[in-house]
Amino acid sequence: MIDQAGRLRRVLAAIDAANAQDPHRENEGAEAGSSPAALLYGRRMSATLDAFAPGASEALAIAVRGQHIERWTSPRGSYPVGRVGYLRWRSDLKTYHARRLGEIMAAQGYDEAMIARVGALVRKERLKQDPEAQTLEDVACLVFLKHYLPSFAAGEAEVPVDDDKLAGILAKTWRKMSPKGQAAAAALSLPPHVPALLEAGFARLDAVRSPSS
Repeated sequence: MIDQAGRLRRVLAAIDAANAQDPHRENEGAEAGSSPAALLYGRRMSATLDAFAPGASEALAIAVRGQHIERWTSPRGSYPVGRVGYLRWRSDLKTYHARRLGEIMAAQGYDEAMIARVGALVRKERLKQDPEAQTLEDVACLVFLKHYLPSFAAGEAEVPVDDDKLAGILAKTWRKMSPKGQAAAAALSLPPHVPALLEAGFARLDAVRSPSS
């Protein structure tokens, strides 16, 4: 008989071991010190999933923990500037993450169907039609808003972002989420000027989609 709980724990531990190699460090708090950034991100993703969608499937739990596995090995700067380069970078990353998770899962005896399912979730296929893919997107958006937006809003991000760009990021993030995800986001303690930026971002997106005649 397969020990599903034990197998899942081993896969999550293997993902953590891979992400612990990230040379970039991030502070967890004044008392906690710093941790490898990718390791901290994966654990934040899992903690958010547990709160947002308790009892999630094994496939979703793996996809959430490992959706950015070893992301630092393919920096954005290694691709051409501009939207085409950005989209290629994102596509290649999704392929890489799915492959690495497949390797880890295969080593623990998962079958091809489960590996394929996790790969589809990490690639966010059928995003609005697949409830689990949408949950993964919601969780990623919530983690960004809770843990990473404050540094963006305060101008402390590694790559500074001005208010105009941040407004666009916020609007696009919000519209990626389901109504349940948006409700969870609205309950977060966000920086005070975020609502105004969000409205500005919505107005810009709507203007692009519905240009005046």
